[in-house]
Parts: sequence; structure tokens; C-alpha cells
Amino acid sequence: MFSTQHTPIEEEPRVCRLDTRRRKITPCTIVIFGASGDLTQRKLIPALYHLHKERQMPLPYRVIGFARRPKSDEGWREELLEGLKRYSRTKPIDAEEWAGFASRVSYFQGDFSDGEAYRNLKEVVEGVPEPELRENLLFYMAVAPTQYVEIIENLSRSGLLKMSSVIGSGQRLVVEKPFGSDLHSARKLSDDISRYAHENQIFRIDHYLGKETVQNMMMFRFSNSVLEPLWNRQMVGHVQITVSEKIGVGSRGGYYEEAGATRDMLQNHLLQVMALAAMEPPTSLEAEAIRDEKVKLIRSIRMPAAEDIVRGQYTAGEVGGEKRIAYREEAKVDPKSNVETFVAARLLVDNWRWSGVPFYLRTGKNLPVSASEVRFQFKRAPYTLFAAQCGANLDQNSITLRLQPDEGITLHINGKVPGASTEIRPVRLRFSYDAEFGAYTPEAYERLLLEAMAGDSTLFIRRDEVESAWSIADVIRGHWVGKDLTPEEFYPAGTWGPESATRPLNISRIDYGPPSTWRNPVV
Repeated sequence: MFSTQHTPIEEEPRVCRLDTRRRKITPCTIVIFGASGDLTQRKLIPALYHLHKERQMPLPYRVIGFARRPKSDEGWREELLEGLKRYSRTKPIDAEEWAGFASRVSYFQGDFSDGEAYRNLKEVVEGVPEPELRENLLFYMAVAPTQYVEIIENLSRSGLLKMSSVIGSGQRLVVEKPFGSDLHSARKLSDDISRYAHENQIFRIDHYLGKETVQNMMMFRFSNSVLEPLWNRQMVGHVQITVSEKIGVGSRGGYYEEAGATRDMLQNHLLQVMALAAMEPPTSLEAEAIRDEKVKLIRSIRMPAAEDIVRGQYTAGEVGGEKRIAYREEAKVDPKSNVETFVAARLLVDNWRWSGVPFYLRTGKNLPVSASEVRFQFKRAPYTLFAAQCGANLDQNSITLRLQPDEGITLHINGKVPGASTEIRPVRLRFSYDAEFGAYTPEAYERLLLEAMAGDSTLFIRRDEVESAWSIADVIRGHWVGKDLTPEEFYPAGTWGPESATRPLNISRIDYGPPSTWRNPVV
């Protein structure tokens, strides 16, 4: 007997597992240099705790914190728990899970320059019965880049770090950005580290590459036949990449005086996102195949001229109802500083796919919202029917990849407004990670730490990537050498940068190409 109740029939989703060939994550010892620092408390320990909680950590494992300040194991664990209560993505903290995690965490006090300390560390590392914990070692450099070489040299001299060209070998180094301050220093740093570790053992981290939406770029492009044909100069008019920050420099004034927005954000985050969004299909999903294509893309970027670049620096203003002081009034900042807190660039890619398509990159501090997105703006519809009558009021189609917050993908198209009148307006077709999968998206560091433990370098930056990106950043910064900021380069906190930020967008305008304004993210 047939039921009269209507039951919607949904096609069973086809799921393709691509990680069946993923390297096995073997039990290991993780040594964090800079254990008492902000990065450890805010990012590393919360990430490791969640991996433990979700049963993704290899068993057994150990976490050893190395820092100068004298502390007991229990004292350090208490500090980490307080940090976890503040920064964990899941609250409240599960007492049982924390106890299980904390039992594997210990503290080691020592000076980074003291060779004896590393010999003592070796005794601690080797003082366990499990051979995997003695041999599989992940050294995380949560310290200033100026300390990398000293630590790595001492690790090598103590015998804790052995050079090996074998992919996924026993000892690995994770180093944070900034990797160098220009092309020359980046090369020297790589040369210095390479005396003690093979390139396959060096994992240069950029946390943007751990974000789900960034990882999804390849899947989105290369697994959908309806989309990949659109990804070229025939269909795309321009691309906008925005990484905006609602915060100012805060307590990082000293660092920012040396870095600026170009070194801090554009050289790494923005160029990495651009490379993933615009690269050619790799020959496989192996790390080197993917990184080869990223390098090709970055090397294809034409060196920007002075008119392609705009810098800015925030003055006093208001962000979200909160008053903000000027950058020159921040702690540890020169009152006459010319450091940029905002940078916008027009970049051209000299290859077959993207010839003539401008990529507009922008990042800044004290902007109205914190958001990161990539927007592919398609060319206008042919100048017939609707376009002929609507002109500029007919919005261009676009695809926006939102990296944070509210990770997802939005297709912007035009549709008729319901009613008797004939009106066309933009409508959105949106995919949201949270809505589709019903789960909170893991933090980037969780995925990156897993990959580092597995010895998979896909989501990490290779030496030639770093150097190619620095060559572009050096040219950009070279346009400002010896030049003071002009009045038009300042912007009040809480605005979208200086008024001159639109200048690169209006170079060589054609009907289907560059915009006259930026498309600001909406949160």
C-alpha cells in the first residue's frame, strides 16, 4: 500500500575522499620555542587542544614548551588553561578533555643561546620509552625571526635536529612570518637555516593558507566544470582582494614601524591568496605540484609602477563607535613616521589566462570591518536589451569567496524584482560553510599543525615562493623611499583608506574592465 504522505526525495550526495593517500600522522614530540609568548597562548595551544578533543592527534604525543622564564609544569598548565578559556573556539572547556591534554604537556626552562640547555632538552626528549616520541620531532619557532638561526643551530649541535632530504623525515621546523624583511634578508635567512636543515624539513607558515575557504579555492575551481571556463581573461573584467582589519596596531607599534602593511600583509597573505585564486591547474595534488603553480603565478606578476600603488596611514577617528588615536600617537611609533598602515595595489599577470586583467589588492588597519574576501568581477553583458537601457545600473556578475568571517562563496547575478513593474536588481546565491555542514569551521592553525605533523608541505610556503613575493614587495616599497606622506595619503580611522585609494582602479579604464570604486566587504 502506498502512503499518501509526500516525502521529498533527495539525491544521495557523492563524496570523493582525496585524503586516502595522505601521509600518516605518526606519534611525535612537539617542542614550542617561545612557550610563554602570545602566539602560543592564543593560537597554538588552543589548536592542539581541539585536535586532542576531536581525536585527531596521533597517540602517543608530547608537547614541550621551551622558554627563558622559570616555571613549573603545573604553573605553565594553569597559564595555558586561562588562555584557553579566553581564546578557545569551543566553550566551556571540557574538564576531562583538558586533563587528558594537560597530562601530555610539560615545560622546559632554558636560554635560547645556551648550548647546555639544548643538551638537557635532548635528555628530556629521549627519556621516554616510545621510539616515535624520540625520533619524530616538530620544532615550532614561536619567537622573533632574529632568533630562528640561533635556535636551529643549537638544535643541530645538540643532535636533536639532523639534516635529511627525505620528505616527511623525523625532524621538522615550523617558522612563522615574517620570513625576512626584504629579498636580501629572506635569502640570507634561508641560506642560514639550510646549513642545518633541508628544504623539505622547513615549514614556513602563513595561517591564511589554513583557512577552509582558501583551501576550497582549488576544489571550487577545478572540480566544477561550470566554473573553470569562466576563470580567464575572456570572462573576468577584474579581481578585487581585500583583507581589512578593524583593529589598529595596538601594542605592536615597534614591530609595525619595521614592517608596515606591505611587509606585514601584502607580501605574504595577499599574494598567497592571489596565487591560489589565479594559478593554473596543478598536475596533481602533491605538495610540489601545487607549489610549482603558485610560484609560476607569482613570477608572472608584472612589477608595479608608482601609479599602480597607493599607501596610507590612519589618523584619529572612530571605529564602530570606539574612538581611535592616530598611528603616530601609538606606543613605540615615531611621531613623524611615514610607515604605511594601508596599501592598495594594481597588479597585472603576464600569462595567457590573465593577460590584461587587473588584480586589485588592498589591506589596512583601523578600517570599518574585519573581513577577507576575493571578488571575481565578470565583464558586462553585451550592450543589448537590458544593458542598453540600464547602462551602469545593470550590475556586473561576480563571484565572491569570503575567507573570514562567515566563510563561504556567493554568486552575484541579476534578477527581476517581483511585481507589475519591470525592475532588475542584484540577487545572491550563497553557500555558507556553517549552514551547509552544520559545524563551526576549524581554526587555521589546527589544520596547519596536523599537516606539519604529517610532513605534508602543501599548505606551507617554499623558498622560491617567499623570494618571488619579496621581489614584488621590494619594488612596491621602493617607490616610497625618501618620500614623506602627503596629506592625501592620510585617512581617518573607521574609513576605507585614503581617498587616493581609488586611483589604481581608474588606470586605463575600459567599459568591461576596472571599476571606479572598491567593493567593500559587508559583515
